Amino acid sequence: MPAHAPDQHPETTLDSLDPLHHERAHLAASRAALRAMREDVEALDIKDVTANWVNAQILTRQIEERITALADLAHAPLFFGRLDYTEAPADAAGEGGGAERFYIGRRHVHDAHGDPMVVDWRAPVSQPFYRASKKEPQGVGRRRRFGYTGGELTAYEDEDLTDASGAEQASALLQAEIERPRVGPMRDIVATIQPEQDEIVRAGIGGTVCVQGAPGTGKTAVGLHRVAYLLYAHRERLARTGTLVVGPNRSFLRYIEQVLPALGELNVAQATVDDLVAHVEVRGTDPAETARIKGDARMAEVLRRAVRSGVTMPTEPVVVVRGSRRWRVPAYEVEEIVRELLARDIRYGAAREALPQRIAHAVLVRMEQAGEAPDDRVQDAVARNPAVKAAVKAVWPVVDPAKLVLRLLSDPEFLAEHAAGVLTEDEQRAVLWAKPARSVRTAKWSAADAVLIDEVTDLVQRTPSLGHVVLDEAQDLSPMQYRAVGRRCTTGSATVLGDIAQGTTPWATASWREALVHLGKPDAAVEELTQGFRVPREVIAYASRLLPAIAPGLTEATSVREAAGDFAVRAVADPSALDDAVVAACRSSLEREGSIGLIAADARVPALAAALTAAGLPHLAPGEETTPDARLTLVPASLAKGLEYDHVVLDEPAAVVSGEPDERTGLRRLYVALTRAVSGLTVLHAEPLPAALA
Repeated sequence: MPAHAPDQHPETTLDSLDPLHHERAHLAASRAALRAMREDVEALDIKDVTANWVNAQILTRQIEERITALADLAHAPLFFGRLDYTEAPADAAGEGGGAERFYIGRRHVHDAHGDPMVVDWRAPVSQPFYRASKKEPQGVGRRRRFGYTGGELTAYEDEDLTDASGAEQASALLQAEIERPRVGPMRDIVATIQPEQDEIVRAGIGGTVCVQGAPGTGKTAVGLHRVAYLLYAHRERLARTGTLVVGPNRSFLRYIEQVLPALGELNVAQATVDDLVAHVEVRGTDPAETARIKGDARMAEVLRRAVRSGVTMPTEPVVVVRGSRRWRVPAYEVEEIVRELLARDIRYGAAREALPQRIAHAVLVRMEQAGEAPDDRVQDAVARNPAVKAAVKAVWPVVDPAKLVLRLLSDPEFLAEHAAGVLTEDEQRAVLWAKPARSVRTAKWSAADAVLIDEVTDLVQRTPSLGHVVLDEAQDLSPMQYRAVGRRCTTGSATVLGDIAQGTTPWATASWREALVHLGKPDAAVEELTQGFRVPREVIAYASRLLPAIAPGLTEATSVREAAGDFAVRAVADPSALDDAVVAACRSSLEREGSIGLIAADARVPALAAALTAAGLPHLAPGEETTPDARLTLVPASLAKGLEYDHVVLDEPAAVVSGEPDERTGLRRLYVALTRAVSGLTVLHAEPLPAALA
């Protein structure tokens, strides 16, 4: 049955005369129903239904998770829309095929009889809320959107989809929701998802999707909502195989961490690429060129050669003594086994585990020829024989991934042997450590070194694969980092999110097709989002002046925002007065609602922090949650990616550009900084602006 108001009459006089009162009553009834659902779970007694302690612990954890998922979040309205069908949707369970009404919300809520009061936004019946139009109403006569203030339902807006001749009208409530001031972590966009975003969100789990999204197009939110949708549509499968969100840094992950719980999803792991490859402690840094070479896909071949370099051909036979009998496998036969395993190109560790069994099998063949009848237990015993174990140790030694990479980066001859024809001599010199480390523990490993160790680890033993991986800000990854993420979803799918124009590493990808090959997903569909919802028109137009220099050929983003935004570029004649001008701009921004981000070149952050403190303006670091009393965040340009603020004050664009190893990377970093604003942007500069902005 469809969801109705508490009086259980579908279109009552009350709804006609006082719709807002009617909807508030339904909201109150829905909240009461959600509380009852939670109380029912809390009242469950599992003492008589669990066979043992382990089952009891598992069931208890599942019940606790269910209770948490049924929490009524005061800041997240239970429903944000309503669909009035002119005819029953094809997959609805209503009787008689009559007209039906469904309230669309973040999670399913049912009454005491099991009838839905709120339908989960991910359910098939909810899809027309995002995709129905006057041209294709999909059986919907009216779409109603709701406006909320502090958790209270304060407004509604109706859209008649029955008149195909009428013009499509922009939703004022939707516009207000997009422009609503941001305080706290990133919030979901479930109420404002657009048709092109919804298509990506609901794409099947069978394939990988890559989203090229200009600033403000909601690509991160689309990726997170896609995870929530896949967990809804394929919950059993993903509960078994796992899901993972990979972000660029910890600040970014803290910023997005509340989106999935707000949608009722609690069991999604989050990590950075550095977290995934944390086999050693990273204490060093590489020059940009060294990091670029270490991140090049050619390093995979160098490592593969190095891993297999320890395999040597036997020179002595293997002699196994069992009782009074001696069984001899000649060296040439062992060599044949070794060469066959090498030719199969299976993982080093798997081949090493197979070798003693293959030698044991050769012994069993001789036993059978002598008239014996050995079984599998005898073969296992022979494989564990000291002579076989000694032969395997000599022919196929154990590889320690960190020790192997340590030798490769410390020993010029060892590197030259395995990099021949792959890396030039100059490139080999660039990756070698100037002062070789004595041990794995004392080595000052870099982030790029850790990725190399992860590659070797996978060459030795297969990396477990997850059911689905979301990779955000993917344009900044090196080919070797793509490989590291790709091996975490070899048997699963992925959602790849990014913007080529925002690539701010020297090794940033030049094309998604190339990146997807390194990820191991060459057949992935590439979708492009160019319609912005976050960045004001004037701001995105100003930032787009940089596109010809940083990403020629990329489609320029447009904005659906009707408001032009509060935008200003101000020159400061006296460089010594720049800090004071920045402080004044921050103070002025704080007079408005919402969050404030002061973005500056990393080298300028200490001076600006001191200036803000001296002026009595408290400020946060990226990742720290804003509150009504602490709304100003001082953001190093290197950490601005993926973040957003209602008002942004951008300090000295020229310093942002010059703070990077090359001009293209610097201009891309500036492009990122310019596009973090939701409502207003103030640019302050004492040096001339970069020519690309002129």
